[in-house]
Amino acid sequence: MPELALQLLLLLFLAGLLAGFIDSIAGGGGMITIPAMLLAGIPPLQVLGTNKLQSLFGAGTASWTYARHGHVDLRAQLPMALTAAAGAVAGALLATVVPGSWLRAVLPLLLFGIALYFWLKPDVGAVERQRRISEKAFALTFVPVIGFYDGVFGPGTGSFLMLGFVGLAGYGILKATAHTKFLNFGSNLGAFVVFLVSGAVLWKVGLVMGAGQVLGARLGSRFAMRQGAKVIKPLLVTVSVLLALRLLADPAHPLRTWLGS
Repeated sequence: MPELALQLLLLLFLAGLLAGFIDSIAGGGGMITIPAMLLAGIPPLQVLGTNKLQSLFGAGTASWTYARHGHVDLRAQLPMALTAAAGAVAGALLATVVPGSWLRAVLPLLLFGIALYFWLKPDVGAVERQRRISEKAFALTFVPVIGFYDGVFGPGTGSFLMLGFVGLAGYGILKATAHTKFLNFGSNLGAFVVFLVSGAVLWKVGLVMGAGQVLGARLGSRFAMRQGAKVIKPLLVTVSVLLALRLLADPAHPLRTWLGS
């Protein structure tokens, strides 16, 4: 029915808007968009491919907004974004042939760990600290690994990047947020190309949700720049915990299967 199709597209637009707002601040937008598309009856592989298309709009908009206000130099960060994209290409290629059950098993534990890290260190990211790893080493090791993860699975990528920028690169939390978005754009782009070649992208759905992402990302990034660490850290902790619980709530989650056996 046309009316039902229009209603579904409207709901997916709203899901994209909310995801763009949250993702531009703390990551975790996939927690909203992926279930929304699955509930709309879209097959899982097309959900992954379409999710990368609509996420490009949100990450790109947030990156541009942060750059315009001087929080990130996109040209200087381009090499690092390319390593994220390369890692995502490898991950997406693997996702087309290998089940990601082992990633789903360990992911909630990692997300709980990120939440605890930021919660138990109330001053973390408030100011910039001495980096623990050189920029080149960070770009060639940590970034492509997270890009690979984003390509093969995805949820929580922004949280992992944020942890790396704060814990390893020594960035303040607002600067880390701004730099996370462009790397996330790179990893989304790399994975999107693979899914596009595989024919797993629904353009109509992706563009509608992408429009919502643009609006949400503009609102979210501006909100983060005004409020700073006092809103970014609590939202990062909350999103990480909710994403972990959302994954564990799936009856087919490997940890629940193993514990039940």
